[in-house]
Amino acid sequence: MYELSKVDKMFPGVHALKAVDFRIGRGEIVGLVGENGAGKSTLMKVIYGAYQADGGTITKDGRAVRFQTPRQAMDHGIGMVFQEQSLITNLTVMENIFLGFEKQFVSFGVMNWKAMAEAARHQLAKVRLDIDPATVTARLSFAQRQLVELAKVLTLEERVDGDLVILLDEPTSVLSREEVELLFRLVRELTSRASFIFVSHRMDEVLELSDRVYVMKDGEVVDVVARAEACVDTIQRKMVGRDIDKEYYREQKQRPHDPGRVLVRFDGVSVAGRYSDISFDLHAGEVLCLVGTEGSGREAILRTIFGLERPTSGTVTIKDRPRRRHDARAAVEAGVGYVPRERKVEGIVNGMNVYENMTLSQMRNYATAGILRIGEEKALAREWIARLGIKTPDVFKDCGGLSGGNQQKVVLAKWRSGGSDIILLDHPTRGLDIGAKEDVYDMVREMCDAGAGILLVADTLEEAIGLSHTILVLKDGEAQQLFRGEPGNKPSPFDLVHHMT
Repeated sequence: MYELSKVDKMFPGVHALKAVDFRIGRGEIVGLVGENGAGKSTLMKVIYGAYQADGGTITKDGRAVRFQTPRQAMDHGIGMVFQEQSLITNLTVMENIFLGFEKQFVSFGVMNWKAMAEAARHQLAKVRLDIDPATVTARLSFAQRQLVELAKVLTLEERVDGDLVILLDEPTSVLSREEVELLFRLVRELTSRASFIFVSHRMDEVLELSDRVYVMKDGEVVDVVARAEACVDTIQRKMVGRDIDKEYYREQKQRPHDPGRVLVRFDGVSVAGRYSDISFDLHAGEVLCLVGTEGSGREAILRTIFGLERPTSGTVTIKDRPRRRHDARAAVEAGVGYVPRERKVEGIVNGMNVYENMTLSQMRNYATAGILRIGEEKALAREWIARLGIKTPDVFKDCGGLSGGNQQKVVLAKWRSGGSDIILLDHPTRGLDIGAKEDVYDMVREMCDAGAGILLVADTLEEAIGLSHTILVLKDGEAQQLFRGEPGNKPSPFDLVHHMT
């Protein structure tokens, strides 16, 4: 049993947690939902020891506890699988699994790698992952890294007494349905030795997996719902305090694009091992969505346009000019902006504040003789904070400390404020709550109205269909079918799946 009673957490100007009561029993799976900024992340960090509560009590197995560090929480059987993943990609799988606990394999100052590998295999077997422990982590797929994260947490079984409490922070955000089902089977099997707190913005998955669901809003728990009594619409209404817009994807705002103005032309482009002979045109005012399973080539096409992948054949034309330099600087100079899937790794710079992140791609516009005009940077940031409704105490806030939805808005503001009119969106709503998703959908429509062309890799098929003027279906790196998506005449998910598989 792990329980929080009347827990408070304050930050300067923000009451992040307000008298929160939370309980998880032995072998339970408890869901935790709420909008970005509702207090979920703060609550998780209090449970995990990254933050210390300012008030209230915390007990585990009937004993009061107060963790000053995550290491202390781990010593009491509290582990966390992070949304953005905490693995160090240039280390091997076994080094990541036992990071910080390597001494058990050291004898007379010499590391016993064979013993570490054997111990790692034991942990990997718990999550049904059959890989070489000596594999460099960067070579694994996202789903495999997620399972390694879980295996790393399960090492606590051998180090602590009592049951484990494992926090799952958006573990399914970029997994395929098959991978999600595998993860859920593992979690259910592991309830014999652990309890789980499952944080996700995917309501259907929360209801599928959880025994009970805690709903948070503005730092408070507004309801606790048993799975048998829960439905998606009711929970979403409690999260946002209103009914969800029936025109969720803003289809009523979708306008015909200009078929004459081509911003990006792909002409028989291939990248060896990624995709081959892809052709399409992206027009001004158009949302063109690339649809396919993981590994179909979707993300690689976006990265090619941004200069992160180099074509092995074919021609990429940006605004009637064939691309000769394939690098990110040339792409930015041509008006291309890229919102990557892993925003905390490639989208923002942790440690830099909001205004620095917004102007990072356009520093030349704010410098005279090498000296930055910081006042103008701040003014631009304040303008876009107001335009996009970014929730931040001020322009000096570390961008890494913002919620996921607000980080995404900062990234979009970075490109739009710099005049980018070709926007590459790779899972732009990944890990966002329903309100933040609606904000992103509004921004997509506004960018199209302003003449921007958007190349999208969506989070779901419904999102792809709802937002797009055009959908290109990919399979195994090859184009399969092109669909037009005028309002009232959009393809169905079945139409897309038929060509994807």
